[in-house]
Amino acid sequence: MTTSNHNKVLNQIRNKPGKLKKYQKNSIPRERRFGESTRKCVRCGRTGGHIRKYGLDLCRQCFREHAIELGFKQYS
Repeated sequence: MTTSNHNKVLNQIRNKPGKLKKYQKNSIPRERRFGESTRKCVRCGRTGGHIRKYGLDLCRQCFREHAIELGFKQYS
């Protein structure tokens, strides 16, 4: 079974202990410990184009919108 919401599947197989045990062991999403998806933008939640320098934790799009407010200057 594949689904975007694992709770829906848990409700469907709640009365089948064998399938429930197997599903809980193999298919419930686990917490990410490393990789790109562990770091998210604090404003919008995007994972790509992430700026971590100076503890910003913003994606590049949010950084462009708020760079001047944060004290950065644009040099041409």
